[in-house]
Amino acid sequence: MIGYVKGKILSLAPETALILTDGGTGYEIGLSAAAFEKLSGCKEGELFTYLQVREDGMSLFGFARAEEKEMFLKLISVSGVGPKMGIAVLSCMNAGDVAAAIATNDVKRLSSVKGMGKKTAERIILELREKVGEISLPDGAKVAPAVQVGAGDEDAVVALMTLGFSRQESVKAISRAKESGAVSVEDIIMSALKGM
Repeated sequence: MIGYVKGKILSLAPETALILTDGGTGYEIGLSAAAFEKLSGCKEGELFTYLQVREDGMSLFGFARAEEKEMFLKLISVSGVGPKMGIAVLSCMNAGDVAAAIATNDVKRLSSVKGMGKKTAERIILELREKVGEISLPDGAKVAPAVQVGAGDEDAVVALMTLGFSRQESVKAISRAKESGAVSVEDIIMSALKGM
């Protein structure tokens, strides 16, 4: 199993990176949003990785931190959740946000991930509720969402996420939009988009 890769970044895109290790092997790695951010602007980088082996080939997935990989492994242990869905979840939310959504039975938040239906979100919560407390977050952080939004702002968050922004980016943009005086959902979304 390839659990960690470090080397020169030959190419980088939002979803994949090609990393050349000291041994001369180049690894093509599928990235979470946090992993992409970590590698952006760097000539060299390191990632925690997970190797998926199937009959039709192998795929390598990369993560910025060990706890992110740990959450990914928990997600893909759920029936019907594959590595691509696991990466999609972690590209919309960080590990702490995912753990918080599971711990608080937030089906709406999980099912806002592109490609995830309500039943899959419910299955994730059911199967992982007892396990999310075991995830070690950095700096002794508790299982809690990084940023909170009011119930009325959730529609705006979901709208921005369907446009490809992460939950964290969307929440921050909505907070700025409201501070600048936007009130209706439409105004908040328009103002948030201008500020992104």
